[in-house]
Amino acid sequence: MNETNKPHAPATERNREPILGVLRAHFTDRRRVLEIGSGTGQHAVHFAKALPNLMWQSSDRADYLPGIEQWLDSTRLLNTPPSIELDVNGSWPSEHYDAVFTANTLHMMSWPEVGKLFNGLHTILTSNAKLVIYGPFNYGGKPSSESNAAFDRAIKAESPTRGIRDFEAVDGLARAIGLSLVADVSMPANNRCLVWQRHAAN
Repeated sequence: MNETNKPHAPATERNREPILGVLRAHFTDRRRVLEIGSGTGQHAVHFAKALPNLMWQSSDRADYLPGIEQWLDSTRLLNTPPSIELDVNGSWPSEHYDAVFTANTLHMMSWPEVGKLFNGLHTILTSNAKLVIYGPFNYGGKPSSESNAAFDRAIKAESPTRGIRDFEAVDGLARAIGLSLVADVSMPANNRCLVWQRHAAN
């Protein structure tokens, strides 16, 4: 395999260490992680190598899977099974996970698709599962920085269904499936890492 042919996202190289710090704090007692929207696969191999206690299941739409597999094949980690197809508009895995991670996905989806994401999470999360979402968010309906406002305008110009999501609206979707916010961590480049945990069954 030609290493230069692997897909590469520069932003992933920049944000992976700050994100890893959050995952170390919240995923140390986890066992099975589903990454939604794995993209290039760079996050999957970096986090799986750093957190060998986790089985890191990458996933994305079908057209992304060959690129993810290139990264998985290049590292051959024991805790990275083959990536699986997952589109929030389609069917979800039958397995259950005690952790879910997704990065830079909500603003690329339409708002109805964000709702489908949380509806799907409801079916695959264990009773005490944690959810970590990385990306930009608005607070109180306002962008947290001018750079985020400019980014929001740019992605809406590409597709009007896209856009940076309001934290309060996303938190409402999380609470509707039994998740409570446990951390809101400031990240570089005006991003956030939001962490929710599901209430354990009584």
